[in-house]
Amino acid sequence: MKTRILSGLIMLPLLVILYFGGYVLFAACFLIGVMGVREFYNGFHAMDVKPSFAIACIAAVSLYAIDFFHVRAEWYMLWFFGVMLVSLLYLFNIERRKLADAMATVTGIFYVIFFSFHVVLVDQSSCGILIWLIVITAFGTDVMAYFSGYALGRHKLCPKISPKKTIEGSIGGILGSVILSGVFGYFFAPELLVHCLVIGVLGGVVSQFGDLTASIFKRKMGIKDYGDLIPGHGGILDRFDSVLFTGPMVYYYIVLVIEHMS
Repeated sequence: MKTRILSGLIMLPLLVILYFGGYVLFAACFLIGVMGVREFYNGFHAMDVKPSFAIACIAAVSLYAIDFFHVRAEWYMLWFFGVMLVSLLYLFNIERRKLADAMATVTGIFYVIFFSFHVVLVDQSSCGILIWLIVITAFGTDVMAYFSGYALGRHKLCPKISPKKTIEGSIGGILGSVILSGVFGYFFAPELLVHCLVIGVLGGVVSQFGDLTASIFKRKMGIKDYGDLIPGHGGILDRFDSVLFTGPMVYYYIVLVIEHMS
């Protein structure tokens, strides 16, 4: 527990990135996406599956370039097409490549690079201040679920996926997310307080889906952590697995609910 807490404190400077936003956040998300997909692909190597990190890097650069130069929205559709096309062309070396190699390549690009890119989109939206809720719901849920599960946990949540997680911990995580999101909304975005509470509920649920999804991948890959960059937490992907789900959730809530109502 001590190592976990200390590692969490070490990561606090990352909040500075959220504070500055803009190009600082843009660069940080790009780096996290590239580092995360590399860790993800290394996990597949343990299964003798060989996704293309080069294709993932090209996909990341092109996705962020589309956003940087503010080109037409159709370019994003072209990006989707290009990712699928190039990943399938990766199979043309038929004697050395398996179907799993291409599927893992595509999965890593969308799961890690595209999902994390939504953090940038939230920062650029009309409710950019809600970018803090991505972190609050993801990390707040994780911390509160850990401590409530440690203190009150009796019933297993998904024993075949993550044996240590409990129903009590899950409920505590959701309540913690709602409370923290509500406090944030009350002090920093009072006009969006109700939305902050709703996002707190959704984030408390979705962040746990993100955590469990990462656990499923690691269990199937036969690995404990994606990396060892952060003591007590594993790699970049181990720490940001929940953000991969809360980022898109917050963004689509903004564009489909808040902006639609305004």
